[in-house]
Amino acid sequence: MKKILDRIKPTPKEERELKKVFSEIKSKIKIKDTKIIMGGSTAKGTYLKNNHDIDIYVRFGEKKYAGLNISAMLKKKLKFEGLRVLHGSRDYFQFEYKGFDIEVVPLIEIKNAKDAHNITDISPLHVKWVKKHKNLTDEIRLVKAFCKSNGLYGAESYIRGFSGYSLEILTIYYGGFEKMLKEVTKWKPKVIIDIERYYPKGNVLEELNRSKKTSPLILIDPVQATRNVTAVVGMDKFLLFKDLARKYLRAKKRDRFFVKNELNLEKLKKKHKDLFVFEAVPFEGKRDVVGAKLLKCYDYLFNKLKSNEFKVINSGWDWEGENAVFWYALKEVKLTPKVKHYGPRKEHKDRLVHFKEKWGRVRYEEGVSFVMKERDFMHVEELFIAMLDDEYVGSKVVELNRV
Repeated sequence: MKKILDRIKPTPKEERELKKVFSEIKSKIKIKDTKIIMGGSTAKGTYLKNNHDIDIYVRFGEKKYAGLNISAMLKKKLKFEGLRVLHGSRDYFQFEYKGFDIEVVPLIEIKNAKDAHNITDISPLHVKWVKKHKNLTDEIRLVKAFCKSNGLYGAESYIRGFSGYSLEILTIYYGGFEKMLKEVTKWKPKVIIDIERYYPKGNVLEELNRSKKTSPLILIDPVQATRNVTAVVGMDKFLLFKDLARKYLRAKKRDRFFVKNELNLEKLKKKHKDLFVFEAVPFEGKRDVVGAKLLKCYDYLFNKLKSNEFKVINSGWDWEGENAVFWYALKEVKLTPKVKHYGPRKEHKDRLVHFKEKWGRVRYEEGVSFVMKERDFMHVEELFIAMLDDEYVGSKVVELNRV
């Protein structure tokens, strides 16, 4: 593990540079009765090497600022070039500074999650809880690196994976990286983890709000009993985590699990005879919202192929650069001119009359009526040409081009 840690752990030089940048920004924000602290994984000490993101929390005193527009107050004091306003439950801000992506979040200072004026007010409590377990910092880094390399990391709606905070809690709960993976292999849908034992009788499913218990993993926030930290995790990521954990524990050479498999179109083209690749130009906006639109566009093309009976044997999408890439490998690109169109069963007389009125003479297959009708698209190229100008596609991406 030392070899892996040397690769993923920030160097002392990186840590000094990050702290220096934070100190410089902190000195430039002057608001009475506020505390400016580092947030996120940088504050917890669980960030990975080559990290260029710094979260900064500006905590406004509750007595003086409760009920006021602290976002507007903070914006007036942020004199940084290229300042961007991001709209959320409470507006927050981003800008670049000396090669770092800075995010500044206004908060009301609280001591208990139940006193939060806004969901973001709870964030420093997460930092405080994780920092109580400093002995597991490197184990957390291993978990994060493993998940990032294997497409499990990210709580955005278009990823539906594991947030950094959820991985920190899981690592602490299980006591380390490999201990955690051993337990992950045993997971079954509706795993319940309540590390602070807020529900001693195990009645989590009875007490949690319905929207918070639909995910296959229910991980109770150690600082907020009513929150499932993994509520966004999809079944596909849940099962992928189990599968990867099993493969890792069985493998003799494990370094490869910490190396991200980059999209290699040339390799895909050699593997699949009929591969179709598209470049999608996304709209501007919050990454989560834009990513959700890209995913919907990718799914829309996939479902169009399926509904028109083109068999997709492999597919995927990638959004590492400015534009996204969609790819679909097909079993065949040309279908028969006509396709069976099924109607009601023979005994459903009334519905059968209407079907015959519309389609004319019918035939039967195991008691089910059908007619042979012309396909909308006999060749996949025809379908793709139509999709490039499709109204729905145009609502999700600026442009879609064949590569």
